[in-house]
Amino acid sequence: MKKVYSGSFEGIQAKTVTVETSFSKGLPSFSIVGLGNASIQESKERIKSALYANDFTFPPMRITINLSPSDLKKEGTHFDLCGALLIALQNKDLDFEDYYIFGELGLDGEVKETSSLFALILSLTQSGKLKKAIVPNCALKKLSCIPNVDFYGVANLKDCINFFTTDEERKPVNSNRFEYPFLEAGTGKLFYQNHYPLDFKEIKGQENAKRAAMICAAGMHNMLLEGSPGCGKSMIAKRLVYILPPLHIKEILENAKLNALEGIEPDFRPLRPFRHPHHTSTPASIFGGGSAHSKIGEVGLAHGGILFFDELPHFPKNILEALREPLEDRRIMISRVNTKIEYPTDIMFIAAMNPCSCGNLYHLQKSCRCTELEVKRYKNRLSEPFLDRIDISIQMQPTSSDDRASLSSFEIHQKVFSALRLKEERNQTSPNGKLQDDEIEKFCVLSGELNQLLRQASERFGLSFRSVNKVLKVARTISDIEGSQQIQKAHLLEALSYRRR
Repeated sequence: MKKVYSGSFEGIQAKTVTVETSFSKGLPSFSIVGLGNASIQESKERIKSALYANDFTFPPMRITINLSPSDLKKEGTHFDLCGALLIALQNKDLDFEDYYIFGELGLDGEVKETSSLFALILSLTQSGKLKKAIVPNCALKKLSCIPNVDFYGVANLKDCINFFTTDEERKPVNSNRFEYPFLEAGTGKLFYQNHYPLDFKEIKGQENAKRAAMICAAGMHNMLLEGSPGCGKSMIAKRLVYILPPLHIKEILENAKLNALEGIEPDFRPLRPFRHPHHTSTPASIFGGGSAHSKIGEVGLAHGGILFFDELPHFPKNILEALREPLEDRRIMISRVNTKIEYPTDIMFIAAMNPCSCGNLYHLQKSCRCTELEVKRYKNRLSEPFLDRIDISIQMQPTSSDDRASLSSFEIHQKVFSALRLKEERNQTSPNGKLQDDEIEKFCVLSGELNQLLRQASERFGLSFRSVNKVLKVARTISDIEGSQQIQKAHLLEALSYRRR
C-alpha cells in the first residue's frame, strides 16, 4: 500500500489528508472512500481519462483510494493528481513521504490550479507541516510568495511521474521578494505601502477628528465619528487604512489567505483589510454562518484591519449587540448542528453616525427637524455596553468655507511609525489598543498624581473598569506619538476627552 499527502479545510484551517491506495483481486472496480464530496467522487473519471491519454494501462483490479482521516469531510478537485500518481506508480518502489501533492487533472492529463489552492497550502504551512510541495506550473508565481516551502511545478501527469521516476535533479522555485519599503523591528521586517490613493490632505478642517484618527491608527483603537451629513466622517474612515502600522510577512500572507477564501485574487500588498458592510447585511454575512459548512463573515475577513460601519444606528440591534464579544475577546465561535468553527477577529472597529435622524442637530446654519423624543429614540439604538467598547468618540463640526487642508497622510504615517518604534523599544508585542489587563499594568504606568486624577474622573463620569483601561491605552498611544516614554498629565487629559459621556 502506497500513500501520499495532501490537505483539506476544516472551517478556515487546513488539515493534512493522507491519500492511500490498495489493489486487490476481484472484479475490476474503482472507488474513493473517506467522506469525499461530489467533486472528489467525480475525480474517478478524470483520473481514468488522464491515465489513458498518457499511455498508462488502467489495472484490471479492485482499486480503492482512501482519504484519511475518514471522519473529516473533504472537498475539492486537488486530490486528482494524488490518485492518478498512486495508480500509475503502483509497481514502483518509491517514497513520497516528504511531499505534499496538489492538482486537478484535465482529461488529457494537464495539471490545473484550483481556487482554494493558495489558502490551503498557506494554512498547512502555518501549521508547520508542509515543507515540500508538488503544484501546478500555472500556480507557481502566486505560491512562491509563501516562505519556507520548496515548490516544484509540474505541467501534466507525465511530468509529475517523471519527477519521481527519473534521476533528473530539479531545483525548487525560490520565494519571491516583496518589493515594498519596510521598517526593521525585533520581529523582523515590517512592510508598508508608501503611496496614498486617498489622502488626509483632501480633508479640510476637522483638525480634532484628524488628530483622533492619528491616535486611532497608531494604537489600533476603536473609534466612533459623530457629525452632520457631509462633514467628512466616511472620508476619514476610508483614509485610515493607508496610515495603519506596517505588516509582518505573516500578516500579509494571512490577508492573502482570507482573500483567497473569499474568492478574491490575492495581490500581497502590505495593506490591512478594510471591510465596509451595508446596514442591510444579514447577521450571517457579518459574523459568518451556514448550515452544512460554516463560512467566514465580514468580521473575520477584517481580521488585522478595519471593520467600518457607516450609519451605525441603522444596523439591526441584534448585530450591534452580537458585535460586543468579538470586539472584546478578539475571536468568534460559529456553532451549528453540523459544524463548529472559531476564527480570530483582531479588528479595529470604526463607526460613523449622524447626531439625529435628520442629521442637523449640531449644525450651525440648519435647524433640526427632530423632536426631543425622536433624538432620544435615535441615540438609544446604541446600548451602553456596546458604546463602552469604543475607545475614542469624536463629535465633528459642520464644514465651513474657511476650512483649510493641514496634515497629509504621509506626515501622519510618519508619526505612526514613530509611535511604533517606541512600542518596539518597550518590547511590547501587541498594539496599545489590544493590550490585555496584565499588559496594561506593565506598559501604562501612571504616577501617583495621575492615578488620583484618573480616580476622580472615573467617579465624576461614572467610568467602568473597561472604560478606565481604554483611557489608559489611549493615553499610552498619545504619549508614544509625542515621543514620551512616560504618560504625562496632558496625555491623560486628552485621552479622557475622547470618552463618550
